[in-house]
Amino acid sequence: MAGRLARRDRAFNVWPGYVDALTTLLLSVVFLLTIFVTGQFFLSQELSGRDTVLERLNRQISELTDLLALERSGKRALEESAASLRANLSGSEAERRRLQGLLATDQGAQGRAAELGRQLDAEKGTAARALSQVDLLTQQISAMRQQLAALEDALAASETRDRESQARIADLGSRLNVALAQRVQELARYRSDFFGRLRQILGNRTDIRIVGDRFVLQSEVLFSAGQAVLKPEAGPEIDRIANAILELNRQIPADIPWVLRVDGHTDARPIASAQFPSNWALSAARAIAVVQYLTAKGIPPQRLLAGAFGEFQPLEAGTTEEAYARNRRIEMKLTER
Repeated sequence: MAGRLARRDRAFNVWPGYVDALTTLLLSVVFLLTIFVTGQFFLSQELSGRDTVLERLNRQISELTDLLALERSGKRALEESAASLRANLSGSEAERRRLQGLLATDQGAQGRAAELGRQLDAEKGTAARALSQVDLLTQQISAMRQQLAALEDALAASETRDRESQARIADLGSRLNVALAQRVQELARYRSDFFGRLRQILGNRTDIRIVGDRFVLQSEVLFSAGQAVLKPEAGPEIDRIANAILELNRQIPADIPWVLRVDGHTDARPIASAQFPSNWALSAARAIAVVQYLTAKGIPPQRLLAGAFGEFQPLEAGTTEEAYARNRRIEMKLTER
């Protein structure tokens, strides 16, 4: 009984070992199959890539084959062309040798003929140029003759007109001189009347006088020392002069170009101020002040003229106070424009 139990226990203990062995074997087979499948996958990928590369290489080989065929056909065409050119060159060499032989026999004659031909051409060109120049000169001479004839006619006509003009100018000059003399006489008569009228108006004043053809007023009558503004007491004196000028303006015919020139004069002592930097400026300002006053009194401005002489036209050359006083003045002169 005990022996059967022992055998049965031993039988039961064998199977786990078999099971372990079979499990190990199965795992090993699965592992090997996994490795085999993975290797097959990578191998198939590698073979597929190699097939692609091989196909591309086959295409390139096909293209190179076509190019090689074209190159061979072009080479054959070039060889044929070279053979044809060699044949033509051989013929040209033979023809050249033949022509050289002919040229050697007649070279001297051809050289002389060529030289004579060149000389003949040169002579022909020279003759043609000479003929063209002769024609041009003939045309120019004809044109110059026509111009000379026209100039002679124009000169004759101009001389005739010049003589006529000279006669008319002489006649007009004499008439103008007569007319000017008459106008001068008339203006002199009106000037004499004007100054006579002023003598009657002014009387025998020492500070207002008539010197020759000029009417002289001392500056002290009209202006303060170093100033160009008319003094209030100068108004009546200038008003009498203005009335005489207005009466004269009504009497003188309008076609006589007369003007009343108002000249400013100073003494020789210099002046230098912000208003008057020189005696010239002071004399000009005083003459303009008188002219503006006369214009305000109704005298036409086109009949008035303002002049300035500064200290450069003295009446006396002395350095006394009397000489300075006589040189400081306003002069009025009736004259032509």
